[in-house]
This record gives sequence, C-alpha cells and structure tokens, in this order.
Amino acid sequence: MNDGRTMHVVIDMQRLFAEDTVWHTPSLHDILPNVLRLCAAFEARTLFAKFMLPETPDHAPGRWQAYYRRWSMLTGSAVDPACQDLVAPLAALAAPEVQVEKFTYSVFKAPGFAERLRAQGVERLVFSGVETDVCVLASVFDAVDAGFHAVVVSDAVGSSDPIAHRATLDHILARLPEQIDILSTDDIVAGR
Repeated sequence: MNDGRTMHVVIDMQRLFAEDTVWHTPSLHDILPNVLRLCAAFEARTLFAKFMLPETPDHAPGRWQAYYRRWSMLTGSAVDPACQDLVAPLAALAAPEVQVEKFTYSVFKAPGFAERLRAQGVERLVFSGVETDVCVLASVFDAVDAGFHAVVVSDAVGSSDPIAHRATLDHILARLPEQIDILSTDDIVAGR
C-alpha cells in the first residue's frame, strides 16, 4: 500500500488534545505508537493536519463564532500558541512543508489541499489521528466526496468519547465498504 499513489494523513495529533485542556483526548496517547509506526511506513508520504484556533471568537466565520464563544478558553488570545504544535514525537518528524493548517474539522477545507494531493498523483489516503467522530470523520467524508479511496486505521484513531469512536468505526464508516477500508496498523504495515 505504500506506493506513490498513497498518502498518510495524520489528523490533529497536537498538544491541544494531548494535554490537560477541556479538549483533552486521552486516547491520543494510546494511539501514538501506531501513528508513529504509520509515519515510519510512509516516511516520505505523510502529511500532518493541525487544527488552528482563531485569535478570538469574533475572528471565526459564521457559526464558528458561537462555537468559540462556548470554548473561549481555547482561542489564540487565551492559550499558549505552542498548544497548537504537534506532540513531541511527531513534531520531530514534521517539517513545515508537510504540516497543513486547518480552521475547520476537515483537512480538505485547507486551501489547495485536494489539488496538492492530485498534483502528487495521490489516489488513496490512509487516516490516523483524533478525533474519530469529528475531524477524522469529516476529513474521511470529504476525501470520499473528492473521489479518493479512504483508509481509516482503526487502532491509530481515537476520540475523547469511546462510544462515539466505536459507533463511527462500526456503524458509520462500515456502511461504505466500496469507498472506505477500515484496517489495522499491522495490516497497513504488512502491505495488505
């Protein structure tokens, strides 16, 4: 599976979700070893999406303003900007040119993302990261809508809500077997 047509996309493996914040996602630490294995398997074919915060709620568009009024403690003016950095083991792997900043759930909303993939001949995307039922799910659906073959690595995605994580894998993504594969890290590394 590690060929020129496949890209590994790591979603939101940031300090913002790893540390003691209201968005803390404990499973991030559990899946990190598998995400690192995937990064090694796709050494030159990994992109790192980062969820970026607006400076204030008023700097966000539309209904995102209401969202950030609720989560005002997690705006750029309220937190250390370093919380948006990738967690340490991934930060060491992620040169600036392979980091993709996004301000919404889906990495496909980052300007030029789909075009970048197409220019590199990418047809298949392997997804890891957090959260399974939010940013990973949104990115996977947008990948499918854009015509890419999506692969979700079941033991390399996680959520702060274990029930929503399982429901996403078992009931939502599993409904689309023609467009989405759900595989393990071992399967991917073994090239299945």
